Amino acid sequence: MHPKLLRILACLGCLLVAASATADQPTAPAVDAVPVLTFGVVPQQATSLLVQRWVPLLNAVGQAAGVRIEFRTAPDIPAFEVRLAEGQYDLAYMNPYHYTVYHAAPGYQAFARERGPGIRGILVVRKDAPITDIAALAGQPVAFPAPAAFAASILPQAALRQAGITVQPHYVRSHESVYLAVAKGLYPAGGGIERTFENTAPETRDQLRVLWRTQAFTPHAFAAHPRVDPRLVDRIREAMAALADAPAGQTLLAAIEFQGIDPAADADWDDVRALGIDILAFPSPEAPP
Repeated sequence: MHPKLLRILACLGCLLVAASATADQPTAPAVDAVPVLTFGVVPQQATSLLVQRWVPLLNAVGQAAGVRIEFRTAPDIPAFEVRLAEGQYDLAYMNPYHYTVYHAAPGYQAFARERGPGIRGILVVRKDAPITDIAALAGQPVAFPAPAAFAASILPQAALRQAGITVQPHYVRSHESVYLAVAKGLYPAGGGIERTFENTAPETRDQLRVLWRTQAFTPHAFAAHPRVDPRLVDRIREAMAALADAPAGQTLLAAIEFQGIDPAADADWDDVRALGIDILAFPSPEAPP
């Protein structure tokens, strides 16, 4: 037989032996893929700040819950509303009014909320401004984040109307933009919430003072899209609640100005529903707000 053919047959024999040996070996058990969930955070501040403050917390929660949580947000609050309406996020942190809308459709279900007495809207002015009462804002342009920003826009404007005070609302995309605009003197006042005000850059916050506060309502909701496995939601809820029990978790909570995260149910936002707000009117993906 030709020497070259002999070499080929010898190689084939080796391959067959190797294949047989491999077949006799037990197959390694498949490793289950770690579930991946997107988490949308309402863009009250610049994306860079949200990433810095939220990603470490979401990583810790995901690790404890056995899932991977990927941070998401949107360029501004109206874009965030469209993405909620389309159900783009598996999980989301949304304002109280958003929750009442997007619970109805596409069906987000609250599972947790910030620990504490509630969320308050505020109106801020420059520290050196002569304004001492909201009556002085009559006829003035006032900065707000977005039309459907619950505590920062809806509540202050409703209170101003009830007091017979008409202002000219100007929407500037985020809470951070409101504080910057008022600090720079572009507007005499602006709407926000206590948490984002305390969390804003000191060089901006130190130029401002709180002129007025609303009453408290149930704070922002942590909610899950109905497609998310309820068992995963339970694990995430437990991991969030456990953050306040350890120093490392407390540090992560402090970065977003939280004392803790408590379990929640849909009925917790009935105080917001009682206001009868219908600004968004349950938008569809084809008709952005």
